[in-house]
Amino acid sequence: MAKRDYYEVLGVSKGASDAEIKKAYRKLAIKYHPDKNPDDQEAEAKFKEAAEAYEVLSNAQKRQRYDQFGHAGMGGAAGGGGYGGGMNMDDIFEQFGDIFGGAFGGGGGFGGFGGGGRSRGGRRVFKGSNLRVRVKLTLEEVANGVTKKLRLKRQVEADGINYTTCATCRGSGQVNRVTNTILGQMQTASTCPACKGLGKTITNKPSGTDENGMTRKEEVVEVKIPAGVVDGMQLKVSGKGNAGPMGGVNGDLIVVIEVEDHVELEREGQNLHYDLYISLPDAVLGTKVDVPTVKGKARIKLDPGTQSGKILRLRGKGLPSVESYGTGDLLVHVNVWTPKNVSDKYKKVFEEMQGDAEFDPNPGRSDKSFFDKVKEMFT
Repeated sequence: MAKRDYYEVLGVSKGASDAEIKKAYRKLAIKYHPDKNPDDQEAEAKFKEAAEAYEVLSNAQKRQRYDQFGHAGMGGAAGGGGYGGGMNMDDIFEQFGDIFGGAFGGGGGFGGFGGGGRSRGGRRVFKGSNLRVRVKLTLEEVANGVTKKLRLKRQVEADGINYTTCATCRGSGQVNRVTNTILGQMQTASTCPACKGLGKTITNKPSGTDENGMTRKEEVVEVKIPAGVVDGMQLKVSGKGNAGPMGGVNGDLIVVIEVEDHVELEREGQNLHYDLYISLPDAVLGTKVDVPTVKGKARIKLDPGTQSGKILRLRGKGLPSVESYGTGDLLVHVNVWTPKNVSDKYKKVFEEMQGDAEFDPNPGRSDKSFFDKVKEMFT
């Protein structure tokens, strides 16, 4: 099948700017990315086709040659194989991984491993894939910070594995090819097909390991979780993910925070809320009560004549900020409990009070309305 025009592939005009070409390629790369289209051969083909077109049109010299001679002028650079043929998906990720802007976590790799780079000599170095684990925290642990010991099964290099320098590329990870074109001979480099760019091959692979000599090993990892984290927050522990093959770089451990509900306190950002219920006598006469906080009990004083709906602010009794810029407050919401059933003895007491002017509602300017109290909470 004849190759499509590269401008047509990216959906841009021949006069498109470099920024327009990059934007068009990024859109197609994300649309047909393997992570988004698993086991979809058609999407993979379009992904490679877009990468091949971008590889040419993003290079000023190659683009000029393509504009003048078309696919014939590309020779081994694209028309004779390129990303649509001889080069694998990993080459695309290495060359253009930054184009994705982190949309797929660095995107790519093969055999279950993350992306990779090249050493100074051109040999590919692969990064192991990330591990993800959920950690449940109490509100007290959020307030104080905590160190958790996590038992993980990490992919590591098996004991007893041996390597030898790849005979095909002699350890460079690349093979060179000379192609005759109408412009003369052109030399191109591509990933070594024998070692997949690693520069070495396995000579002794222990039993029970995968094709790269990797196995799973249980380990205990200590993770220090700072105070003030919120539900759903993700913490990265560098190098504690799966190991890369053949001496590659370790992936990362991603810790997802899950904050458990508290029995008495309710969280709102850095502030905490507590519903306090008091009796009618305590509201009339005043009292002292203990309220829960994330660091033990706190005693507060209620003045005589405390009204239901009063909000007491205990400054600094909330949660710290994970960015270390202050601590929230504990807001105590006072509710006067009205008994639903009383004995005849107390019914007579309330009947005597009923109609007495001393017990008639008589709010003053200092008795704020509910809406005033809500506004006060947020100022």
